[in-house]
Amino acid sequence: MWDGKPCILIVDDEAKITKALRDFFNARGYRTLEAFDGGEAIDVFYEHSTKIDLLLLDVMMPVADGFSVLKEIRRDSNIPAIMLTARAEEYDQIAGFRHGADDYIPKPFSTSLLLARVEAVLKRAGKGPAGEIEIGPLCIAPAQRFVSLGGKRVELTPKEFDLLCCLAANRSRALTREQILNEVWGYAFEGDARTVDTHVKQLRSKLGPCGEWIKTVHRIGYRFEYSFEAEA
Repeated sequence: MWDGKPCILIVDDEAKITKALRDFFNARGYRTLEAFDGGEAIDVFYEHSTKIDLLLLDVMMPVADGFSVLKEIRRDSNIPAIMLTARAEEYDQIAGFRHGADDYIPKPFSTSLLLARVEAVLKRAGKGPAGEIEIGPLCIAPAQRFVSLGGKRVELTPKEFDLLCCLAANRSRALTREQILNEVWGYAFEGDARTVDTHVKQLRSKLGPCGEWIKTVHRIGYRFEYSFEAEA
C-alpha cells in the first residue's frame, strides 16, 4: 500500500496503452508506477517492491517478455499479477498461469472488466480496494460505484460515474478532451470530443449547483474546481 491506496505497476511497451491505464486507475483512487520493457519492469519492481500491490504485465515486450519478468519476480515475491496480451490462444494462457499469473486478459479489453478483475485479485490477496473520494459534500465510492451529495444518492449512468471520478481525482488540473476520452472511454474508443461535451453537460445537470465545479477550459477541455459557494 502507498498512503493507504493500492499501487499497481503497469508494464507495456505501448506508451499509449500505459498512459491510458495509468490515468484510468489514478482516477479511481489507485497509485501507479510504469515500465516500458521487461528489464525496466524488474528494476522498478525491486526498487519499489514494498509499495507495489499488483502487476499488470504485457506479454510481448522488448528486453524480456512478460513471462520472463514474472518468472524472475516469482523467485522473491508472490505479488498478484495479471497478464495483458493480444495472444489469446489457450496455450499462452496456460503458460501465463504456469508462470504464476493470477489472471490473464486478452487485448483489446474493456476497462470496466479490467477494473473488476483487478479488484477481485486484490480482494483475494487481502488488499483493500481504492478508497472513497470526498470533496466538500460530495462523496464518491469507486469500489461501490456510489455517489452521494449532502448524504443523498446521485443517480448516474456508468459513463457519467467514470467521468466524475476522472475529473474529481484530477481536481484543479485541466484535462484535455483526449485525456478524458482515454481515461473514461479507453484508448480504443473511436468517437470524438463531442462525446465528452455531451456527458459533461448531463453530469453538470445531475450535480445541481455543484455542477459548477466542472469548469470549461477554453480550447483545452475541463477542470474540476471545488467551490465553497456551491454548498450555500
